[in-house]
Amino acid sequence: MISTADVYHVVAATVPLYFAMILAYISVRWWKLFTPDQCAGINTFVAKFSIPLLSFQVISSINPYKMNLKLIFADFLQKLLALLVLTALAKISSRGRLNWIITGLSLSTLPNTLILGLPLLRAMYGAEAEPLLSQIVGLQSLIWYNLLLFLFELNATKEATVAPSSETTGDQETLQESQYKEGEEVQSRTRRKVKTMLILLTVGKKLMRNPNFYATMVALIWASIHFRWGVKLPDIVDKSIAILSTGGLGMAMFSLGLFMALRPRIISCGIRMAVVAMAVKFIVGPALMAVASFAVRLEGTVLRVAIVQAALPQGIVPFVFAKEYNVHPDTLSTGVIFGMLIAMPIALAYYSLLAL
Repeated sequence: MISTADVYHVVAATVPLYFAMILAYISVRWWKLFTPDQCAGINTFVAKFSIPLLSFQVISSINPYKMNLKLIFADFLQKLLALLVLTALAKISSRGRLNWIITGLSLSTLPNTLILGLPLLRAMYGAEAEPLLSQIVGLQSLIWYNLLLFLFELNATKEATVAPSSETTGDQETLQESQYKEGEEVQSRTRRKVKTMLILLTVGKKLMRNPNFYATMVALIWASIHFRWGVKLPDIVDKSIAILSTGGLGMAMFSLGLFMALRPRIISCGIRMAVVAMAVKFIVGPALMAVASFAVRLEGTVLRVAIVQAALPQGIVPFVFAKEYNVHPDTLSTGVIFGMLIAMPIALAYYSLLAL
């Protein structure tokens, strides 16, 4: 049973985030301390420095040799199911398909496990929950945030690439000329293939230059070395990383507050979209995780932890990325703000249902 002290620990983990957000909101709305360009610069700092270093810290602390494979498969299957469902729904609509796939994936499958999850699930399921949740957090940073960045880059490149880049224009023209005599249908098919390859090549180059990609790959390599041979980071390196990564989530919430202050309304996406976002987060996400968990035959505490963590509010990191790429940050900001407010009763509801 969750005690009053456990509730206090969850509240103690949440309130500082809202303090950072409210301080940022006041700084812009009342005190006029930051210009829109400065607010954008702060978000870029969080996206390019704080979050990558935080990802490094999270991933490097997880033992890759002691992972729960069933939990990993369930987590992977949940994301795959979400992508399939979102892609099917996007085909019905003719507007902004990839935009909404990215937003839906962020809402339904990327919860705020790092701040709220640890104290809440520790209170619910004891010490056994902590390593399980840590594995989910590590996978989220290593795989799913990089996939999210890939989708953001793909979306940006498809909107911006009208003609091929200057580096590959000559090659494409030569290819088109050689195919011209084979008929318009073959030529059209070839152009689509070439354009797709050019887009993927551009996206790949951009992703390879993203600090988060390097941070997560290096973190995985270091975790493998550390837990294999017991080698530790030098204190100078460890503290250099910690000084920026420790405030990563706080800076992300600060950026969220700046974004809110620059909008005419707090619920900038509108009431209807806010309700849809909450339904996707707290109903669709856990439902998909339940299906995935039963498919891989999770049982006991592992099953309960998997479903309850999926019912946690949306993570802050997807908002930072969405703001950086300008892909529905209004919807994701609403998901963060109001999701954390109702997180406790919803998590307790799922906890009670799973205890039956």
